[in-house]
Amino acid sequence: MPDDITARLDRIEAVAAIEAVKHRYLRACDAKDPVAFRSCFVATGSVLDYGELGTTDADGMAAVFERIALERVDGRVDGRHVVLDMHHGVHPDIQVLDADHATGAWTLRFRPVNLAEGTERVLSGEYADEYRREDGGWKIASCVFRPQWSITRPLGDEVVVHEVAGDQAKSA
Repeated sequence: MPDDITARLDRIEAVAAIEAVKHRYLRACDAKDPVAFRSCFVATGSVLDYGELGTTDADGMAAVFERIALERVDGRVDGRHVVLDMHHGVHPDIQVLDADHATGAWTLRFRPVNLAEGTERVLSGEYADEYRREDGGWKIASCVFRPQWSITRPLGDEVVVHEVAGDQAKSA
């Protein structure tokens, strides 16, 4: 009986740690933090397939992320970001395969605002992930994202967008 309880506890702890790494990843996306983004993935051998953003490894996708997430309106460092994102990962379904491997599925609710295009997009899609324990912690080893549906609509002239960076708020 103790072995069964120990195995169940190990599984529960693994699921919690895997959910935490996915949440750190989503938070890094919204925080525009490429270092934290990259840290959620295994050191080498990752495969990321993000559809229209491409298929590459974690280093390659971190570079794509940095280029898109950190782009500024008019190219000015003190200007507002072109894209403001909101990522919500919901409905996790984590399967622990063994002590060092797991799979997971998540639904993404994604809402970016593109200030250069003057649009807001609402998107729903599915992540299919593989996780691996590395250096004592769980990391994302592969991630495939497939959109299910999206709506893109223009931001009207009456819409005011506020971006808060630190203590400063910037408005459009």
